[in-house]
Amino acid sequence: QVQLVESGGGLVQAGGSLRLSCAASGRTFSSYAMGWFRQAPGKEREFVAAVTWRSGNTYLADSVKGRFTIPRDTAQNTVYLQMNSLKPEDTAVYYCAAVSRYQGSWNIVKASYTRMYDYWGQGTQVTVSS
Repeated sequence: QVQLVESGGGLVQAGGSLRLSCAASGRTFSSYAMGWFRQAPGKEREFVAAVTWRSGNTYLADSVKGRFTIPRDTAQNTVYLQMNSLKPEDTAVYYCAAVSRYQGSWNIVKASYTRMYDYWGQGTQVTVSS
């Protein structure tokens, strides 16, 4: 069983930065890809960013390109979401997720589907004040 634990959320002013962390643990953790999604009140969960674990290829939603990055530390089984130039519309609960296995070509369309992910964290709140 894989467990994902997010941390780093909080309250920040518009224009500020936050760094979310997602630590993966389990008997033998291996992942094809890890991603971040977010869900604002009354809205559907939406894709934010993803990274393939071995190659480090990254995928970002258009709404966060140029502001967010998704670095990873394979030795620590941890993926991060570095969020800069935050806007009030970034306010949401942010979820970390992992794809355990995948065969075939991976692209941003597939990365954006919640059903592609096998494990989910409990979420961490990010609030951006104007």
